[in-house]
Amino acid sequence: MAKVFIIYYSTYGHIATVTESIKKGLEKVSNIDIEVYQFAETLSDEILGKMHAPPKADIPVITTDKLTEADGFLFGFPTRYGNAPAQVKAFFDATGGLWAKGSLYGKAAGFYFSTGSQHGGQETTVMTFLPNMAHHGIIYVPLGFKNAHLFDNSEVIGGSAWGAGTVAGPDGSRQPTQKELEIAETQGEEFGKVMAKLAA
Repeated sequence: MAKVFIIYYSTYGHIATVTESIKKGLEKVSNIDIEVYQFAETLSDEILGKMHAPPKADIPVITTDKLTEADGFLFGFPTRYGNAPAQVKAFFDATGGLWAKGSLYGKAAGFYFSTGSQHGGQETTVMTFLPNMAHHGIIYVPLGFKNAHLFDNSEVIGGSAWGAGTVAGPDGSRQPTQKELEIAETQGEEFGKVMAKLAA
């Protein structure tokens, strides 16, 4: 049995919603043990209040030493100028001890994300984060075009071959659409299939 950690950071709840569909897809694959965590918040309650950010979900916060228990990861987070947010960067900056021991080598990872607009850097968010995977020896598993919605040009749809995604809108009022959630579910299922093969 393969163990997969879904680890996410969500400021306004968009990524938290997509995470539910990612998990739903993973659950379609047998012999996958799933655990869900969130990255630690680095902003103060005062700042989050001024940002009108809702309270965090009651999900355990991931620690660096916990990573060694998983065979694979699905990381979800919003973009910040085409990069990962500081909360995610701070976490990975603390994984030097794991890197020195090669503790994460050979594990697998995929990504999903959100942006304020369709041109907000969904693909570059993954691209700029891949060096972290390379240095740890973690195998990147892209989504590819496994869901037909990725060919749909009739409306704004988040996600790409790099992973599932949602477009939150400039004020965050746009919620993940049904098509975006279906793409996320596909990613969860396809990642689970890869993990099952690796564990065989």
